[in-house]
Amino acid sequence: MHATPDVVVVGAGMVGAACAEALSAAGVRVLVIDRDGPAAGTTASGEGNVLVSDKEPGPELELAVASRAEWDVVRERLLEPVADIEWEAKGGVVVATGDPAPLAAFAAKQRAAGVVARVITPAEAFELEPLLTPRVTVGVHYPDDAQVQPVLAATALLAAVRARGGEVRSGVTALGIRQSGGRVVGVETSAGDIACGAVLNACGPWAGAFGAAAGAPIEVLPRRGMILVTAPLPECVRHKVYDADYVGAVGSGEADLQTSTVVESTRGGTVLIGSSRERIGFDDTIRVRVLRELARKAIGLFPFLGEVPVMRAYGGFRPYAPDHLPVIGADPRIAGLWHATGHEGAGIGLAPATGRLITEQFLGLAPHVDPAPFRVDRAAVIAA
Repeated sequence: MHATPDVVVVGAGMVGAACAEALSAAGVRVLVIDRDGPAAGTTASGEGNVLVSDKEPGPELELAVASRAEWDVVRERLLEPVADIEWEAKGGVVVATGDPAPLAAFAAKQRAAGVVARVITPAEAFELEPLLTPRVTVGVHYPDDAQVQPVLAATALLAAVRARGGEVRSGVTALGIRQSGGRVVGVETSAGDIACGAVLNACGPWAGAFGAAAGAPIEVLPRRGMILVTAPLPECVRHKVYDADYVGAVGSGEADLQTSTVVESTRGGTVLIGSSRERIGFDDTIRVRVLRELARKAIGLFPFLGEVPVMRAYGGFRPYAPDHLPVIGADPRIAGLWHATGHEGAGIGLAPATGRLITEQFLGLAPHVDPAPFRVDRAAVIAA
């Protein structure tokens, strides 16, 4: 019989897994529940991006830089049998095919914020990626960009939680919370009530719904993204390569379809082609026009892809906060209710720092990054 958990983490995706792993590493008793299973939602439908290259200077970039370093710490804590999470510190190459000035200016801002961002000539870009389009006018090399297999990573983190005496229960749906005297004393689930001292809402794009069910609504919305997967190829794309449009799409709040090219190889030899962003609720219809646009732009960056068959396409919903910042911390309305969500397409990369920040705040330790920009009670997240 397990002891009453200190924290029930609702959601076994990458962010929930990283929070559970960080808490358990600090000695906190953790139970993770998920209505499906580990990494079954947003985590399974991402590319595994660990990027510092795509963020404007500001709080999210600070979190990304801290999280890139934290990934190295967390990987050291993983159990040997599950430690191969296909981590590749391959670096990123961002290229422009038009006016080189905006990309160079963006890189300069990032360097001022402490990111290694080396502006490279077209010739240097071709040395790094020989199959790039000759239309490249400028590039930026980001050696700290990396990639991970997200499902392997989330399951490895949860294996570490179990090894420390924590629990992970699949097929258990959180329905709400139980309170006494204005504080959490348990979580109501499809498998009965579970007593606990705190509940962490790590439900990704469904975090808004769980917040409302818990009596503490937050503004977190789904944003749909699609990815194409090619047939396996010999090594042809060495880095994570994307066009300069990607940065603008990441930071945009537009609901309309936006596409930008991200191309990278996986260890299995397939090439992943993204990315799209569209606010269409939880509509999971495969839209051929989106896939066509992704393919067209990818061929513009790597012309050889025009001859490569696409094996499949997949998509998923990313949790989106209106001000483009994650929601990380305690809910001021209900003592013992916490949130870790709103990372949109950056959750894989930002998960370790998010877990560490939740743990630091939960234990009253000095935070390693300023938690204020991510607080739950900001105007964009909680309606007045």
